[in-house]
Amino acid sequence: MKFNLPVIALILFITSCKPAIKPADLYGTWKYLKVENPNETPPDSVGHNELVAQAPFIKFTKSDSLIINWGGKVLSHGKFNVTGNNINYTEILPDNTTRAFPFYISKIDGKNLVFETLGEHGTRVTAVKE
Repeated sequence: MKFNLPVIALILFITSCKPAIKPADLYGTWKYLKVENPNETPPDSVGHNELVAQAPFIKFTKSDSLIINWGGKVLSHGKFNVTGNNINYTEILPDNTTRAFPFYISKIDGKNLVFETLGEHGTRVTAVKE
């Protein structure tokens, strides 16, 4: 049997690519199930009881707004757009200045979402759509 290496490489590349995420894939409210800090030494996470008590969630709206709620209060809000597997978030701070940072989406399947901030103090959130 004869193999064509460039064709095999192309097939492997195409099958390994994830489709780009669309904003519509995110619209709605996502309840946090797990919050982890995998890069901490030692790795850390928010306990189940605290998650139940604080009831955190992230909400994406059709007007491209993003709201993060923790303990019944808005922890962060701003605008977002999606590029590939990244949520590019521009947070509006209390003094009306902004700061921008990306969230990387490592999993989304319509009901479950896993996103994370990258870097030394990165946080990984696992959420379920309400």
